[in-house]
Amino acid sequence: MASDAIRDIVIGMSDGLTVPFALAAGLSGSVSGTNVVVIAGLAEIAAGSIAMGLGGYLAARTEREHYEHELERERREIVELPEREREEVAELLREWGLSEPVVGEAVKEISSDPQRWTAFMMKHELGLEEPEPKRARNSSVTIGLSYIVGGIIPLLPYMLVHRAASALLVSVIATLLALFGFGYGKGKLTGSKPWKSAVQTALVGGLAAGIAFLVARLIT
Repeated sequence: MASDAIRDIVIGMSDGLTVPFALAAGLSGSVSGTNVVVIAGLAEIAAGSIAMGLGGYLAARTEREHYEHELERERREIVELPEREREEVAELLREWGLSEPVVGEAVKEISSDPQRWTAFMMKHELGLEEPEPKRARNSSVTIGLSYIVGGIIPLLPYMLVHRAASALLVSVIATLLALFGFGYGKGKLTGSKPWKSAVQTALVGGLAAGIAFLVARLIT
């Protein structure tokens, strides 16, 4: 689903923009050139993208396994406890404001088809939608690639500018602009106010990057 892809992009990009920035900024205070910063930054982006992608894969797999477990449980309850399950369907329909005669007919129709009955309970009782079959793979790839794209932005100034102090200033500006643009795009895609989303993303991302930068400086 498109919402899942957007969520994965948000996860990958937000981390990609902040963590490599913090590492590069922290190192720039202890070196004059940028070679070490670039090498360390690229290594972090490679490791971070793999770790984030793996995390996305495992999360999607867990979601799939949870769905399958609940699906099997509903199928078993429909066979072993049909009367209780019919009453649960009726209760759900009553909550929608349907009259008793309509509820009775709907329960009869829904319970006449075990597959439809199970799907109804999964969606309306448990609030679960079947995950896409390729969700785990797609999630890992999307998060990993988004992390790489996000990580390259704060690191690119260190590849183009050979004085660490100057590169840091450009990196700060590039990262904040990227966060602002990313937030605006996210707002457009999700239907929220783009400018509000842009400002919020820049502020939150900037704050996260600043804290991470201070931690990195303390360590280095």
